[in-house]
Amino acid sequence: MKRFVIHLFVEKLLTFGYFSKIPQRQLMHGFLSYMLLGTILLCLPISQKHYVSIVDNLFTSVSAVSTTGLATVDIAESYSLFGQIVILFFIQMGGLGYMTLSSFLMLKISRHLNSNGYLVLKTEFSIPQEFLLPTLLNRIVIFTFVFELLGAVGLSFIFYNNNIANPIWNGIFHSISAFCTAGFSLFQDSFMSLNLNGSINLIISILSLAGGLGFIFLFDIWEKIVNQSHKTTFTTKVIFAISLLVLLFGTFQLFIFEPTIQYMDDYSKLTVSFFQAMTAMSTVGFNTIDIGHLHPSSLMMIIFLMFIGASPSGTGGGLKSTSFFAVFAYVKTRLSHGNDVSMFGNIIPKYRYRTALTLFVVYISCALLGTYLLTFSENADLMPILFEAFSAIGTVGLSVGLTGSLTIFGKIIIIILMFIGRVGVLTFGNSILVKHHRILKERDIVI
Repeated sequence: MKRFVIHLFVEKLLTFGYFSKIPQRQLMHGFLSYMLLGTILLCLPISQKHYVSIVDNLFTSVSAVSTTGLATVDIAESYSLFGQIVILFFIQMGGLGYMTLSSFLMLKISRHLNSNGYLVLKTEFSIPQEFLLPTLLNRIVIFTFVFELLGAVGLSFIFYNNNIANPIWNGIFHSISAFCTAGFSLFQDSFMSLNLNGSINLIISILSLAGGLGFIFLFDIWEKIVNQSHKTTFTTKVIFAISLLVLLFGTFQLFIFEPTIQYMDDYSKLTVSFFQAMTAMSTVGFNTIDIGHLHPSSLMMIIFLMFIGASPSGTGGGLKSTSFFAVFAYVKTRLSHGNDVSMFGNIIPKYRYRTALTLFVVYISCALLGTYLLTFSENADLMPILFEAFSAIGTVGLSVGLTGSLTIFGKIIIIILMFIGRVGVLTFGNSILVKHHRILKERDIVI
């Protein structure tokens, strides 16, 4: 009984006293509480080097918790070390997910997770039947801190060797930001000044892809490494296949057709092309070239990559590779007048492709509605506005330069899109439309 009371207290503390038996609603309010708490802390004088408005603090907090990376102010110039620590803390909490760390600690203390906490985590991480939540929860926390620690050590050495100020702090900040696919940087030009540094490209790419591919993928691959007889799941195979195809397509498009990098030698072109495709696909949001100067065809390709996004149970956003796969399989079956929806010899259950289709329609609708509303307030062409909207709802953080000039109305629209992108469009819709608590079933989980 004492353990239950402690766990219930932790849950209510995380949501300022709010508690709901509907997991989608609890999840939405959980992330909202993180964002509001982050705003309050960033508004403190100790967090700022100079005055930052409440709207900009709210924007930064939402961007951090949603692991987006869009910023209306310069993070390094506007916030003190304390403020940067606050931002990094909420990037970490947003990357791990609502209740993940507290549930991990409660499992270690009481070896028990109450039913509501189980349903919230099941809703957030979209866990297939073959994965046990307690085991996956342990691996999530362990994998996160191992990747971030190794990334921080590697980046710190590189920054030190390149005479970059505060190499240790920069190493820690950018490692966590990369693995959580947040894209926040303490450098004014992201990584443009270091775009051809092979070591930085490698470490940032590994961290970002690890976070973007998701914990289900990492867990499955780890099991295969330690146990050769372990059979990788169909979900892992789908994640790998779709992610590889999307990454190759984006890299090829930029390498061959992007005019602004044609002056580079082949190695340099390949390096920046791969990194930019990777950063869009994993939704990490770092950039090594000026996005605002890219050809419209390249911008449309990046929008497509941001739309597909990362994979389930990871730190990235977007539609998700598995949902895109399910929609593609459904369309292929309908066009060929087939009966069962299948790909790679596997039949996709009806509830999965139906959920994916719903997600596809709602996601596109939210992105286009956001674009439509932004056209009323922003003095910009359609392409930058469309790019900004898809970057926000995909929690990517890439921008062609519109973020810094957003009106207050525009900032609010982007804040809403980032929030919806983090909690998930279906979770957001369910939290509003679901009237009664019911037991979460596997068909409610998007693969």
